[in-house]
Amino acid sequence: MTVSPEMAVSSNTQTLDFDALVQLLEQIFLRHGTSTEVARTLALNCAGAERDGAHSHGVFRIPGYVSTLNSGWVNGQAVPVVEDVASGFVRVDAGNGFAQPALAAARALLVEKARSAGIAVLAIRNSHHFAALWPDVEPFAYEGLVALSVVNSMTCVVPHGADRPLFGTNPIAFAAPRADGEPIVFDLATSAIAHGDVQIAARKGERLPAGMGVDSLGQPTQDPKAILEGGALLPFGGHKGSALSMMVELLAAALTGGNFSFEFDWSNHPGAKTPWTGQLLIVIDPSKAAGQNFAERSQELVRQMHGVGLKRLPGDRRHQQRAKSGAQGIALDAETLANLRALAQ
Repeated sequence: MTVSPEMAVSSNTQTLDFDALVQLLEQIFLRHGTSTEVARTLALNCAGAERDGAHSHGVFRIPGYVSTLNSGWVNGQAVPVVEDVASGFVRVDAGNGFAQPALAAARALLVEKARSAGIAVLAIRNSHHFAALWPDVEPFAYEGLVALSVVNSMTCVVPHGADRPLFGTNPIAFAAPRADGEPIVFDLATSAIAHGDVQIAARKGERLPAGMGVDSLGQPTQDPKAILEGGALLPFGGHKGSALSMMVELLAAALTGGNFSFEFDWSNHPGAKTPWTGQLLIVIDPSKAAGQNFAERSQELVRQMHGVGLKRLPGDRRHQQRAKSGAQGIALDAETLANLRALAQ
């Protein structure tokens, strides 16, 4: 497999087109033990995040994927087992593999059930999710469907009123179509800040805003390294974010048959980074609803939001960066690109 030439090169930055980045990431995943199908799915996910400016879940994640695969913690060759269990319910056993290939394996059946019954649920268990969550739901909105997904992660968040971490960052993602524009999409952690953003801040030597986390003694800190090295994150919004994080544990783990954020132990797998948990997706066909066309109603809500002074909708920045990357390529600093190429060898 060859990688197409960079679109532009400077002393510190090199620019690749999307397909070239996907091919490079595929080479890395294949080199470190995944199947062709898994490599393609993960490469598209990571390259898409980088293209859209979601850097905490783009190529920044590749070393974590590699160290996890090399540790034996996750099965990069897993073949998901799809189970058709009810008119509006699909289960998938990811086989200790990644969640995105499990979603891909069940996607056609999930959409078929949602269009038939008006709503369908996909419960993924025995899975590892190490990526942004919005790429899992956005494609459904392009098909005119509404999608909601939750996934739990490893223990790193202190519940409101507690003194030790228990929950994961436990994100929630939502996507809905609208008539005259890109889908409405958001992806938010129920922690005060995403774990990946803390890692990036630590790498850059930056301090965090107040209220993001605590150190190993449970004291408030703005030092990202103190949070990562024995400390913990806090939920956003105090008890409100904590309640949502609890909900995600129940939906993504208890309901699917996956692990709670506190139930797995990777201590015998040095280098493991991926949470071994579960994921739930709910997909709704709005054409079954009464009243006006849903996408037109969505557009009316957007119009009213703009009318009261809102300048940017959730997802707008990603879509703008996606267009820019399509025109100008995806810029990576020379050191990052060199490291990626080394991992591919």
